[in-house]
Amino acid sequence: MRILKSSFAVVERRAEHAVKFFYSHLFWHNPGVRELFPASFQDMERQRDRLFAALTHVVAHLESETLAPYLRDLGRDHRKFLVGPEHYSAVGASLLAALAETSGEAWTPDVEKAWTEAYQVIADAMTAGAADGTEPPWWDAEVVRHLQYGRDIGVLTLRPHAPLPYVPGQYVSVSSDRVPTTWRTYSLGNAPRPDTTVDLHVSRIEGGRLSTALVRDVQLGEMLRLGAPGGQLALRRADRPVTFIAAGTGWAPVRAMLEDLAEHPPDHDVRLFVVARDSAHLYDRPLIDEYAAALGWLGVTYITPAPGQHRNQATDRLTTALGNRGLWREQDVYLSGPPQFVEETAYLLEELGALPERLFYDALPASGSARTRPLGSGEWFLNRPDPHWHNPSGRAPREY
Repeated sequence: MRILKSSFAVVERRAEHAVKFFYSHLFWHNPGVRELFPASFQDMERQRDRLFAALTHVVAHLESETLAPYLRDLGRDHRKFLVGPEHYSAVGASLLAALAETSGEAWTPDVEKAWTEAYQVIADAMTAGAADGTEPPWWDAEVVRHLQYGRDIGVLTLRPHAPLPYVPGQYVSVSSDRVPTTWRTYSLGNAPRPDTTVDLHVSRIEGGRLSTALVRDVQLGEMLRLGAPGGQLALRRADRPVTFIAAGTGWAPVRAMLEDLAEHPPDHDVRLFVVARDSAHLYDRPLIDEYAAALGWLGVTYITPAPGQHRNQATDRLTTALGNRGLWREQDVYLSGPPQFVEETAYLLEELGALPERLFYDALPASGSARTRPLGSGEWFLNRPDPHWHNPSGRAPREY
């Protein structure tokens, strides 16, 4: 583990070169693979970002129990690309070539051996995940309702042609013929229904071709493809108080879990914090208010900037609200929202006393710069980091 992490620290300093070398090597030696990837330059740039973000995530979680489920889900989900065993071999050869090229003199026989073995573990886990899947590589789903909130948020109701097996809190990857070979992941915004329909909550990302198409362009009757459900956010039925913290359209999986709780009421209190960069982005507030009035065990706190104030003020208000909540060691906490929001909030909650094993979220990699380590308690409160999660143009694998 130590060899891999120290080796990757060298590669990180030349990340852009490493990723470009990887794809050049892969497409040169395996020209037939190119058609599996997006055609546009912009989408390939994002693909490169996601590749390195995923690799960073794997290295950072080498000793975490969350890594194996993550890799299995990744392998199962990659069936939608029609990925076969031969592709894993090709990717492995190009990855090792890119790491060697980028590492220079730091690429020793011991380092090469460690990476070769690590990649084999990754490939085996993903292959096993793909083999375990008995469902189809994707589900065709018809758009039967399309609600738009402003110019940048849409809620699509889809009717899959075959029932989609999932549990509240999970997400699916989505593709449209409007943006061929491009897939993005979105959380399912409802508990399973008798009519098998599902809701997707989509926030348009600046420059995001698929999110823009889904929010602004997709028409009723249009067909989308849904990949296999994944994620580890599903509700744990423990006899403890529960806190949900949702930012933006990260509300979708929380809504699904709350629907499930409403059908099977808990014996403990549930607190919901809904965070938005302005009040206009509280697009589902009527339903949330209805829940708060009807469910005696649910308390709701909205977190937005004060009128006329910068949206970053929501970060300060959330910090204050969570600090006043207290008793975090006794609670299960579910986080959902942009990856950096989840990361920063998880750090804060641990500083406030929450137990890491009771913080539940999908540990998906986020692109772009990020802190290399959690700040200590004093550092965090005295020199709080910039709230990157407010930036709607930040590129990330999940377009909330």
